[in-house]
Amino acid sequence: MDAWAALADPTRRSIFELVVARPRAVGELAEVLPVTRPAVSQHLKLLKTAGLVLARAEGTRRIYRANPDGLGELRAQLDRFWNQTLANLKQLVDDPEEDT
Repeated sequence: MDAWAALADPTRRSIFELVVARPRAVGELAEVLPVTRPAVSQHLKLLKTAGLVLARAEGTRRIYRANPDGLGELRAQLDRFWNQTLANLKQLVDDPEEDT
């Protein structure tokens, strides 16, 4: 699953926003979300597969945090979209089509 598809789900997006704010365990996430711990785990698994989160073991728990590399890839894609949009707008301003 790619990062955009992973973030398309509102629950996964909420989970991601929470781990971006600070690293958290599954139980901590489940306490503030309207889904079960197993559901949170499934969402985190998909976010991890998409390269958006990293996990580290801390005793019997796994602590999840945002993956800077995954965020960097999303940012690079958005920058390409933005730069192309600006180039297209510049072209429209510089060479407007004539009405016929």
